[in-house]
Amino acid sequence: MSGFDDEEEEYRGTVTIVLQDPPESGGSGESFKVQAHLAGHFSPLTGDYRWKGRLSADPGLTEAYESGARTVIVRTPDGHEGVGVLDSANLWGGHPVSGSGTPPFAVPQIELDD
Repeated sequence: MSGFDDEEEEYRGTVTIVLQDPPESGGSGESFKVQAHLAGHFSPLTGDYRWKGRLSADPGLTEAYESGARTVIVRTPDGHEGVGVLDSANLWGGHPVSGSGTPPFAVPQIELDD
């Protein structure tokens, strides 16, 4: 089994979460290194790439979420990054994150035939 679904690409490892909220503060740019399990797939209904994942617990990230931070950049050590939205902490203190568009991990390149 791979990822959250058999048809999904996946990443497990360290990520850097960069805060882009709250808007009234202009985005703090504060960052947190956490462990993540991310997976995604192309959505034929919307025509974009959808990804989601779980972030490990981090008290500073939870404090930022409780202060209004929602939009984040998720960046992997190999330079891939995507914009995501944080959700409230789960039972273990980690936060779900999801996004659409460019994912924060490598995906296979697909060549379309003419």
